[in-house]
Amino acid sequence: MFLPGVEQNPKPSGYRNFIEMMQSANAEYPQIWHLFAYLPQATEHLARFTQEILRGPAPLSPGMRELIAAFTSYRNECPF
Repeated sequence: MFLPGVEQNPKPSGYRNFIEMMQSANAEYPQIWHLFAYLPQATEHLARFTQEILRGPAPLSPGMRELIAAFTSYRNECPF
């Protein structure tokens, strides 16, 4: 994300725990987690919205929706 003030000030949350776990394993993770950890109350609705879009009832399976998101990210040269 390249926002040091956001990345260096996570609040206690599940996303903070996820970030720490992935960093300790030297694994890649979605950088938006930093924003979710920085403002957990403000981003809670965004996280629920995203899960509903990707996993809720729809004509396309969750796997197909993930594939579309991954392909879109690839085309935008953005890690998914």
